[in-house]
Amino acid sequence: MGNGSLNENRKRLVEILDVIRRHDILKGLSPEKLCAIIEDLGPTFIKLGQIPSMRSDILPKEYCESLKKLRGDVAPMPYGQVMEIIEKVYAKPVDEVFSDFDREALGSASIAQVHSAVLKTGQRVVVKVQREGIHEVMSRDIMLLKQACKLLKYTPVGDLVDFTQVLNEMWIVAQEEMNFQTEAANLEKFHKLNEKAAFISSPKLYRDYTTTRILVMERVEGMAIDDVQGLVDAGCDCNELGSRLAGNYVKQIIHDGFFHADPHPGNIRIRDGNIVWLDMGMMGSLSDGERKIIGKALMGVARGDIRACVDAVMALGEFHGAVDKRMLYRGVEEIFDKYASAGLGSMDLAKVFDDITRVMRENNISMPASLTMLARGLATIEGVLADLSPDINVLSVVKARLSGRFFEDMDLKDMIKRDAIAIYDSVNKSLEIPALLADMMRAGIKGEAGIGVEHHPGTDMARLLREIALKLSISAVASALIIAAGLLWQAEPKLGGISWYSAICFIAGICAFAAAFFKKNGRR
Repeated sequence: MGNGSLNENRKRLVEILDVIRRHDILKGLSPEKLCAIIEDLGPTFIKLGQIPSMRSDILPKEYCESLKKLRGDVAPMPYGQVMEIIEKVYAKPVDEVFSDFDREALGSASIAQVHSAVLKTGQRVVVKVQREGIHEVMSRDIMLLKQACKLLKYTPVGDLVDFTQVLNEMWIVAQEEMNFQTEAANLEKFHKLNEKAAFISSPKLYRDYTTTRILVMERVEGMAIDDVQGLVDAGCDCNELGSRLAGNYVKQIIHDGFFHADPHPGNIRIRDGNIVWLDMGMMGSLSDGERKIIGKALMGVARGDIRACVDAVMALGEFHGAVDKRMLYRGVEEIFDKYASAGLGSMDLAKVFDDITRVMRENNISMPASLTMLARGLATIEGVLADLSPDINVLSVVKARLSGRFFEDMDLKDMIKRDAIAIYDSVNKSLEIPALLADMMRAGIKGEAGIGVEHHPGTDMARLLREIALKLSISAVASALIIAAGLLWQAEPKLGGISWYSAICFIAGICAFAAAFFKKNGRR
């Protein structure tokens, strides 16, 4: 690093420290004061400040709410500078790529700005152009901010927030947003997952024109989803739109495991009656295991099942120190008591998640970034629906979808195989019992073992042996039926992907097994 860079870094660090001192953080750091500091530090910090607003597990709720209010609009780049960047990236004159390029930006933010254009092939597109040197500027500011934030450990908020963790999260997300290939890949994946979804679409990506610094995609005309009166005047059924929007968002979470993490009204448009999702720069991903656990947790919320929610928190949470499960259980129980009188149609999912996050923080538990993004996404989409169609409730849609997928989520094929093996092993072990009893009885009769009982053969012993033999026989039949179910699960005819023969054998086997061990259960 040259002297010039060192001098620039020193100068910028002095600016940062001066702003921090001016706001007198040694007397405390309120949410309002934090936002004022960020705004004074400039546009790159405004963008960085917006990122942790969704991490209510590492920042107190009041700070997140305040950071959400930061406005990311900044002065646009001069038109000439935009042209220079495009020609530098494409290594050719702009007019060889675009037949028309609007001088006025559609929008301008700290990382990039967007212009409307027309390709030489005639398609109307929007072009997202990254600011010159933004990666280096943000990298430097993050590094310097880490140094400056050492002062925060001497403030009351120092024990409340781990600013190193917050800054690391900010940098990870910022780097993803500065690589437009990531957003391009998100667009392609989202389009593929929703290509068969009725009334749902997303902008077409022009891959040949897209690089890490320039993103070219279809220009989407249409109405903003929060323009309710305009939609009504255009003949749209807002309740139907709300139902489709909620259903698709739940599908993204439960079925796809790939969801829009920032579904605010500016990122959703209505075109020809279809819902068009925009801006795929921030997407959340869930593994198969996470989706199943989240599904159970959401059903737990819907049914008031406290244990399901506690189990989900224990399965998904990242623990920082010892966790008192009884204290966690009591905290979650208090939340359910709080919402016990609220029906699904009136439950505020955002508040439920806020309360759960608070309980987790009190128990030294944090969630992976994807799950906090999910919580914020659900809260945001609920706000959109409240304006568009107040009668639609996301939690009700979740419950309906999960209930409709009950047999698929149960994974009957795996369950049949797993239970067949378990019962086979159990019966195998139980078959050893008569031989062991016989050996013990022979040893007792011969006086070879002091088993503490006297042998008096009679009707009771005969009845006991008959019952053991009957149970073992029924268990053997049950085991055979369940093993047959496992072998026949692909046989025709099928219902929901499961063979009729397999299902019948499985149910008969379970019934036989239950009959063997619960018949005359109370008899002596």
